[in-house]
Amino acid sequence: MRHKYPTEAIVFSRAPLAEESALLTLLTRDLGLVRARAQGVRRPGAKLASSLATFAESDLVLVAGKEGWRVSGALLRESWFRKLPRAARTRAARIASLVLRLVHGEAPDATLFETFKAFLEALSEFPESLHDSAECLAALRVLSALGLDAGDIPDDGLFTPESLSAVSDNRSTYIVRVNRGIAASGL
Repeated sequence: MRHKYPTEAIVFSRAPLAEESALLTLLTRDLGLVRARAQGVRRPGAKLASSLATFAESDLVLVAGKEGWRVSGALLRESWFRKLPRAARTRAARIASLVLRLVHGEAPDATLFETFKAFLEALSEFPESLHDSAECLAALRVLSALGLDAGDIPDDGLFTPESLSAVSDNRSTYIVRVNRGIAASGL
């Protein structure tokens, strides 16, 4: 019998796999970035379909097998895709793309999960005028968590109006740091 790993995850992407299955890219709290197979999720009326949609935050049960990870259970916590307006989803997709670009393989690090979750919450709570600053701060925190930026970050781990206004006031400095961090990654 295989060991089951319960964890909280946010679905970054979902691609068709076989006739009714999907290959998911998940950012998990306990396991880091994971690619897992979800069987039967593309079938009409599939129970797990809403829990495994793009930008769904769910409690998952993952099983490690000889062919990789497999999702054996999911319970939806929040559908960020439905909750966020289109422009905010685009910003979230850019940060998810940055994480996918920079993280290779599984690396248990709760910081990335917490940063991305807090970013989604900020996009849903704050007015659109602060979204640009939130995206810049999220990118900087991702780079910092991966060791690609060593500078100070306002209100470590939090997206507050004060931290977002600090980023807005010094936006060009933070953009330079983000660009340097991406360049330092070699990608």
